[in-house]
Amino acid sequence: MALGRGLATAGMQLVYGGGRVGLMGALADATLAAGGRVVGVIPDFLQQWEVAHEGVSELIVTDSMHTRKRRMFELSDAFVSFPGGLGTFDETFEILTWRQLRLHDKPVLVCDIAGSAAALLGVIDAAVADGFAPAECRDWFDVVNGVPALLARLNDLSQVVGGAAALL
Repeated sequence: MALGRGLATAGMQLVYGGGRVGLMGALADATLAAGGRVVGVIPDFLQQWEVAHEGVSELIVTDSMHTRKRRMFELSDAFVSFPGGLGTFDETFEILTWRQLRLHDKPVLVCDIAGSAAALLGVIDAAVADGFAPAECRDWFDVVNGVPALLARLNDLSQVVGGAAALL
């Protein structure tokens, strides 16, 4: 997986949800295989379901999903919303909400792969159009098209903010 190799080559640390399955598990494996550092943050109940990635550089077990998200936030210099399901939407909207509440000003990147970000962007645009979200919420994140553009943007950001990226 190009993203994992790119993170490792650039010396960036991957912070993610700690699972060994699915796209995020594959990303962790690719980052590790390329010599990168991977920190997984997983709630105890998921570890008990045996979905934890025991091969990561560091595995942090939390007492809840809420604590997991807080810990990932603390460990990260930037956030990337990669294609995913409900958990991705939940984490992306929470980090954007924290941005709205001025709890952070860390970069948030939405990686659009073959139109995968359309639904997320559509929800945000609809909330703005309906008056439920301020128009400036579109300034709280950047959309990057594909993994090469994402890696370039993360590399630019690492010169300013540091080298730990959380994948949402």
